[in-house]
Amino acid sequence: MNTQMLTSKKGGELISFKVNGIERIHQGERCLDENGKVYWKRHSPVLFPIVGKLKKNQTLIGGRTYELMQHGFARDLDFEPITKLDHFHSYVLKSNKYTQTKYPYDFELYNTYRYEENKLTTMYKVVNTGVINLPFGIGGHPAFQIDVKQLKEENYYLEFEEDEEKIHFLYLVDGLIATQYAKSPMVGNRIIPINVHTFDNDAIIMKSITSNKISLKNKESGKTLLTMDFTGFPYLAIWSKPGAPFICIEPWYSTADSMNASGVFTQKPDIISLRPSDSFDCKYTVEFF
Repeated sequence: MNTQMLTSKKGGELISFKVNGIERIHQGERCLDENGKVYWKRHSPVLFPIVGKLKKNQTLIGGRTYELMQHGFARDLDFEPITKLDHFHSYVLKSNKYTQTKYPYDFELYNTYRYEENKLTTMYKVVNTGVINLPFGIGGHPAFQIDVKQLKEENYYLEFEEDEEKIHFLYLVDGLIATQYAKSPMVGNRIIPINVHTFDNDAIIMKSITSNKISLKNKESGKTLLTMDFTGFPYLAIWSKPGAPFICIEPWYSTADSMNASGVFTQKPDIISLRPSDSFDCKYTVEFF
């Protein structure tokens, strides 16, 4: 099996993964719609130190107001390359004067990519290099190529490995989590159909998931395109631009502010709090077929 991987120091981001010469990752600014406009400029960004949106794009830390845009700043900053072998690429982002203006904590964020044949594992590690507890959120946002014709013909669907009888779908209002749940888009207990209108109301965000794996499948061909193992992540989101030739399957450890959020960063639901000198690790693996 011939596999090739490309990553970039910008955002420490995976930008290409080819299996037997076929690109499986959305190509960002090189992928244009019929009007010549970019669908979405990214490929597979890390979301840090927040996932989703803050209320008014602001938060209170130590009694002071800080501005953080959706999904945080890490995806837009240059990481330092650490290791770059054929099968293993690793980068680090260290807190600095700029990050301190957005988020007044000392940290190191490591993005690492490792593949074996058709299996790609994305690993995140956060280290608290400061002297106080480090609160943060983190998540992945990989975008996988799909065929627009197959999308329009409604041949794509996602299938969980287990029956999902406890799953909840969060309802978004202007990017914030509403108090009520969204209507389930599922057919039966395992399948989410994907079509050009699936993301008319933004991302589909799920919690209380029983499964550890989800697969993207094509009902016309009967084939599984990929399977993601997101073990350990309490949230899973799926998203795309309506009618775009990609779908994002996103494992998250936290999510956006709720509409009635206090605005205090340490009071965000599911915020991770890391003691000085401690580290936090998580990973997800995608197997391509």
